[in-house]
Amino acid sequence: MSDAVQGVATPAPVCFRHPERVSYVKCTRCARPICPDCMISASVGFQCPDCVHGAAASAPKIKTPVGAPLAEKPTVTFVLIGINVIAFLLMLVSGIDQAATQWGMFPPSIAIDNEWWRLVTSAFLHGGWLHIAFNMYVLYALGPSLERVLGHGRYLVLYLMAALGGAVCSYAFSDVMTVSVGASGAIFGLMGALVVAGRKLRYDISQVLILLAVNFVIGFMAPGVDWRAHVGGLVVGAAVAAIFVLPPARIRIPVQVIGILAVLVVLVVTTMVRTAQIMDMVTPVGTPGLSA
Repeated sequence: MSDAVQGVATPAPVCFRHPERVSYVKCTRCARPICPDCMISASVGFQCPDCVHGAAASAPKIKTPVGAPLAEKPTVTFVLIGINVIAFLLMLVSGIDQAATQWGMFPPSIAIDNEWWRLVTSAFLHGGWLHIAFNMYVLYALGPSLERVLGHGRYLVLYLMAALGGAVCSYAFSDVMTVSVGASGAIFGLMGALVVAGRKLRYDISQVLILLAVNFVIGFMAPGVDWRAHVGGLVVGAAVAAIFVLPPARIRIPVQVIGILAVLVVLVVTTMVRTAQIMDMVTPVGTPGLSA
C-alpha cells in the first residue's frame, strides 16, 4: 500500500498595498498584484499608483521657448488685472484727483521728498473708467499669450520693468509739474514684447503691429495723454523681451539675469540724473561770502 503524497497549497496573491485583499490582477509595469482600488487604467491593462506617479515624476518637464516652466493658466495676468481694478475702486472712494496727487508720478515729490515708490504706484492707478477699461482690455487680450511664452516669473518681470520704464521716462522728460498715472507704460511694453517675441518665434504679429501703431499715434494726438510713458514702456518692454527670447539655450540664464540688471541700472541712472536736474531748479543760489 503506497502512501499518498499531499501537495502544498500555494497562498493566494494579495495586493502589495493592501495585504488583506486577494488579487489576481498584476501591474503591467512592475508585475505586482493590485486590488481594484489600486488599479489605474493604462493603454494595456492596469498599472499601480507607484508606477504611474513615478513615471509622471520622471517625465521631462515641458519648457517654454525661453526655458521657463510651461504656464498653463495666465494666473499673473488675472492677478495684475485684479490689482489694477482694486486700486481704481479705492481711487473712486478717496477721489481720483486726490489719489493721483498722493500716489501718482509727480516729479517734485519724487526728487525733493524722496518718494521713489511713486514710480511704481503710478503704474497701477488710472484717471477714469475709459482709461482703465482700455488698459485692462489690452492686458486681458495680450497678456495670456506672453505669459505662456515667458512663464509666470519672466512675464511678471517684463510687466513690472515696462511699467517702471514708462514711469521713469515720464519722470525724466515730462514737465516738472506733470502728474501721471496709468498702466499704459506696461501695456505698451507688452505690445513691444509681443513684436520681438513674435518675430523670433515666427508668430503672426500683424494685429499687434496695427494695435501698437494706432495707439502710438493717438498718444501724440490726444490731449492729456502722457506719450512719454508710452515710449518708455515700449522701449523697455521690447528690450526685456529681447533679453528673454534671443539668447541661445546654453547661456540663456546668465544673459537674462545680466541683461535685466543692466536695464534696471539704466533706469536708476536716468532717475538719478533727472533728480539732480530738479534739485538744481529748486536749490537757491548761495549768497557770496563777505571778504575780510
